[in-house]
Amino acid sequence: MEKITCFLPFINAEQVKPTIRELRKSLLVGKIYLLGTHTKETDFFGYDVLPVEHFASSHSMALIAENANTEFSLIYIKYTSLKLGQNALERFCQIASDTGAGMVYSDYYQAVGAKIKPLPTNDYQLGSVRDDFNFGSLLFFRSEHIRKSAAETTVEYPFAGLYNLRLKVSQYAEILRINEFLYTEAEQDTRKSGEKQFDYVDPKNREVQIDMEAACTDHLKKIGAYLSPNFKIADFNDSFPCEASVIIPVRDRVNTIAEAINSALRQKTNFDFNVIVIDNYSTDGTSELITKITGSDKRIIHIIPESRLLGIGGCWNVGIAHKNCGKFAVQLDSDDIYQDENTLQTIVNAFYEQHCAMVVGSYTMTDIKLQTIPPGLIDHREWTPENGRNNALRINGLGAPRAFYTPILREMKLPDTSYGEDYAMGLRISREYQIGRIYRSLYLCRRWEGNSDAELDIAKINANNAYKDKIRTIEILARQKECK
Repeated sequence: MEKITCFLPFINAEQVKPTIRELRKSLLVGKIYLLGTHTKETDFFGYDVLPVEHFASSHSMALIAENANTEFSLIYIKYTSLKLGQNALERFCQIASDTGAGMVYSDYYQAVGAKIKPLPTNDYQLGSVRDDFNFGSLLFFRSEHIRKSAAETTVEYPFAGLYNLRLKVSQYAEILRINEFLYTEAEQDTRKSGEKQFDYVDPKNREVQIDMEAACTDHLKKIGAYLSPNFKIADFNDSFPCEASVIIPVRDRVNTIAEAINSALRQKTNFDFNVIVIDNYSTDGTSELITKITGSDKRIIHIIPESRLLGIGGCWNVGIAHKNCGKFAVQLDSDDIYQDENTLQTIVNAFYEQHCAMVVGSYTMTDIKLQTIPPGLIDHREWTPENGRNNALRINGLGAPRAFYTPILREMKLPDTSYGEDYAMGLRISREYQIGRIYRSLYLCRRWEGNSDAELDIAKINANNAYKDKIRTIEILARQKECK
């Protein structure tokens, strides 16, 4: 009956005993190993303790592989307690056996204090290569694939061992979601979604990011989707009505649109520029306010699209197609502002200095009153000119403000969505051209209750993540085709 070997992170008795008791209720469970961080203990009341420096390291995965002697292995990745649903382990075994999947995961419940809420997960796909893909905390593997992964891992990953494991398993077999709620995990991180999304760019996580990038790059090479640093050079000889256009799509931002437009108009440059505002049928007085501002400055072009069904990407396509759009199209969201009066000049200079088709700057997170809030500066220093376009498939965004060489944007066109359209374009451009970077803050990104991503429910988070994973899937397929 013993089909499952279990591996749990271990700190102390109070932390691990409830999960051990829960697992021991099933006759399918054989040995339970504890991966103890910063401990010299090798035994805990009859349970083997495997001393490790970091639970998710490749050393930890090698120890798991060495001791994964049953058909399946369960890796629980949280330090809080696990409670299994009815016949949960039997269900994991059944699905894994029936399908031959290399890794199985499920939907789950999350317990925050006395409250329990359902947490559906997303289906895994080719493009689900981001290191923060949410499998939940119970990962169920076919043990032979863990052993194969360990045998083929020749690089020591201090932090990316678990990430490397699931990437390698995806090369051998299917990673399958069971869309059933099979367990409950205790959650202690109660921050809003908008507060969590920038954890990966926190400077203190820099070593982790480098490790994750190395694992992802190796994976892309293994699946034939890695691009070497050979780029086309953008030709800036085209003739345009002006050098640059600030593009502002907007809908229902009457409280912030004037500040956004004025921050663009205040730019000091040695070239002509205009501000193209694509007003997507606002209903709160935004349209009337834009009309009023337009009358005071001829550099503002106020466009109302023909279609009422456009997303942000569609509005961008309308803006860049306008006859007066400049050589470079520079992003400004309708509730944000440029850091100072030199932002536009700095961005345009970067195009010529770095010979790139797209430029991405850095920004500072603020509240509505422009007071800096955590994590402060978002500079995406994980980008390197040599490997940025490969690592871009691992992360969830490229940064802001974003600027494009208009002819390339007109040719490729943004997807007509209101989420991920800029990321999709960044991936597409980077397939052929270099993306330039500016690492000092150029932009103030304001967080307030009206922001579209300040606090999202799980359904919206999953939909957003699934869309970006689909974008990555499409891009990986395109790169595999190009690499053949």
